[in-house]
Amino acid sequence: MFTIKRELSFIKHRKLFYAISLAVIIVGIGVGFIRGFNFGIDFTGGTMLHIDMGREVPVSEFRDILKTNGIEDADIVHAGETNNEVIIRTVKALDTAAREKLLGSIFDKFDLPESAALSVEHFGPSVGDMLKANAMKAVLIASLGMLIYVIVRFEWKFGVAAVVAILHDVLIMISFYGMFHIPINNPFIAAVLTLVGYSINDTIVVFDRIRENLNIIKKSRLEELIDTSINQTLVRSIMTSVTTVVAIIPLYILGGQTIKEFTLPLIIGIIAGAASSICIASPVYYELCQATGGPKYKGARSKRKSKE
Repeated sequence: MFTIKRELSFIKHRKLFYAISLAVIIVGIGVGFIRGFNFGIDFTGGTMLHIDMGREVPVSEFRDILKTNGIEDADIVHAGETNNEVIIRTVKALDTAAREKLLGSIFDKFDLPESAALSVEHFGPSVGDMLKANAMKAVLIASLGMLIYVIVRFEWKFGVAAVVAILHDVLIMISFYGMFHIPINNPFIAAVLTLVGYSINDTIVVFDRIRENLNIIKKSRLEELIDTSINQTLVRSIMTSVTTVVAIIPLYILGGQTIKEFTLPLIIGIIAGAASSICIASPVYYELCQATGGPKYKGARSKRKSKE
């Protein structure tokens, strides 16, 4: 079994962890705002064409047709049991003439009847604005629910630290997407909400060990006690995240476009969540204890109190 023989000091290097996370978030979100986040049709509005091709057609062939029609930015995914259908989603809203011209080009190239167009839908930007607002509400409601749960289960300082770690993970995901200009669609929002529930798992394990040690280890300073608790759960936290990522990677490699749009943010978020449960959540709890006079549970004193 994988073990770490040397006990690591996390609280001592907490400011370094804060600086690294803050730098990644500022750079990623800064690049996203300067260049513009790559919002997909779900958020910007646009046109969706669902066509029965009768056979699987490579995406590259559709790219050529779209380029001929002056459409550079579009999502193309296969559908149907044998990938015989294709869904084309353009970020740019197409008027009736442009839609008919594009469909005509596809019908002519692949010798398809007009009935091959299963559906043609247009989304206005107002729908995208509503989705953005609902996504933010969903993340806030989920974070509030986690805060209430952790406060009831532990205490308010644990709850605040857990929410800070969750928001850290979400911001890291957004930063990554902003930095590399990856399209943000509905699967991304689903992945964020999944991550909010998953990310709290490792954090709860660490917090539970800290709470146990607060009642068991009587003479240790809080800094040492938290480091001990993190080291006791470190292998478990790392292995849980590694095995989850290993299971998701094949889905990303072998899955379709929609699956990839869901699994990529999950991979990023799980890695960020593993790091935050160790390097962000517990140090933030330590900072709160230092600011408020120590932990709620008896048995351990903060570094400041031990000096007194």
